[in-house]
Amino acid sequence: MSFPWADQWPEITDEAVRTAFAEVPRERFVPAQFQDEAHKDRALPIGENQTISQPLVVAVMTQASALRPDDRILEIGTGSGYQTAILCAVTAQGEQRPGANIYSMERLPSLSGTARQALHASGYAPHLLLGDGAAGYPPAAPYNAIVVTAAPPCLPRALWEQLAEGGCMVIPIGPRDERQTLWLLTKARGRMAARSLGLVRFVPLLSPLLYDPARCMEIEA
Repeated sequence: MSFPWADQWPEITDEAVRTAFAEVPRERFVPAQFQDEAHKDRALPIGENQTISQPLVVAVMTQASALRPDDRILEIGTGSGYQTAILCAVTAQGEQRPGANIYSMERLPSLSGTARQALHASGYAPHLLLGDGAAGYPPAAPYNAIVVTAAPPCLPRALWEQLAEGGCMVIPIGPRDERQTLWLLTKARGRMAARSLGLVRFVPLLSPLLYDPARCMEIEA
């Protein structure tokens, strides 16, 4: 069983999300030296000053995204690949390759390579990309959902522009090395609706693009 936290998560009511956590082996995405802690509900280091997120936070972000099997999803920050695997499991359908509609971007080649191995070993085959997460991935846009697993200081305009009408984005925003706000953003008729999902602490989303005010947006709370 890869989901020993179920009784501690009354707020996670989506059965598809709970099933995904039962199916995806977190230990496969955790470095060897932390295998004894793989089933603890806490973040763990994965190298390159990055972490695999706390499982509860992954569950909250996934549930808030309200994913459907045919959704096209952009993930910013592949990291360990664990959140990517959960997205693949939640949206898997029929004979379609698990992850066929999921695009995950990572800036660090070493992490992307390790994540690719773990994902393939788990039976998932999303599109893994290398690049600047603040720029998104225009070739596959628009996306029904965007899940951001590192915290920018502002909302990257490119990500909002790549979100489909009726789509949603889950993103932590705030200063590095401090608490950030986890936002659920939805787009309706081009307008933003924002709801706070609470305070979190993520590694920063690093991008030279975010030094340009024209590439940033304010949250319309």
